Amino acid sequence: MKFGVACMITDESISPTALATAVEERSFDSMFVGDHSHIPTSRESPFPFGGDLPREFHREFDAFAALSAAAVVTTSLTIGTGVVLPAQRDVFYTAKQVATVDHLCGGRFVFGVGTGWITEQMRNHGIDPCTCGARLDEHLRALDAIWTRDEAEFHGTYLDFDPVFSWPKPVQAHVPVYVGGESAAAVRRAAALGDAWMPNSVLDPARVEAQFALRDRYAPGTPLVAYAVTPDNLPVIEEYARQGADQIVLHLPTLPADQAITVLDAMVTTAQQYRS
Repeated sequence: MKFGVACMITDESISPTALATAVEERSFDSMFVGDHSHIPTSRESPFPFGGDLPREFHREFDAFAALSAAAVVTTSLTIGTGVVLPAQRDVFYTAKQVATVDHLCGGRFVFGVGTGWITEQMRNHGIDPCTCGARLDEHLRALDAIWTRDEAEFHGTYLDFDPVFSWPKPVQAHVPVYVGGESAAAVRRAAALGDAWMPNSVLDPARVEAQFALRDRYAPGTPLVAYAVTPDNLPVIEEYARQGADQIVLHLPTLPADQAITVLDAMVTTAQQYRS
């Protein structure tokens, strides 16, 4: 089982270069960073984990810029988005950003995607929240066309374009797509359009089995990557390992460099216990 690190990098936290270097030096397999274009000041959408929205959500770096910095200071670390929201982005810029980062890292990029949960944010992007799933599906299909064809075109409900040129193409013949979200729709999307299902971690080990049951019902055989696992919640980590998770991505809090490194060092010990 692989182990990765997920962190929301901000202007107040450890830098992406320092974090990526430290994560690779400690032999973690991957590093994922989050992404939000903005946070509406008036928000009725509840934070999925309860309580107030943490400060770092308001201050996140752009994921592709952060990963570009991480790419040039690492040689073996898988780097990825955890997650971006393609339906809220221009498909052509997204295609070029992914391909560019994949070049900078030499083909080590993983594209973590989701529909999002802040309905006010979606509306600010001109999107009806009821359509975000269908839009994400079209974006993933259109992106695949742009990445794999010299003259790409796509004709759907939300995206419609005649043949275009777009380079660079990714280094990888196929960019791995990890689909976030906890719903049955997300699992089905992972089976149809992705390479892994990457749900947010549960807090209660008794709930891990239900995630695997959902995976087995809608996407049997699809790798499950447990995202943002609390590193000191050993019962949950043990249960993910027992159930056969492909990878556990441990959550690193948004902290200044010295504090982040201290927490990261403690996470190494946890990963070593269960790595296979």
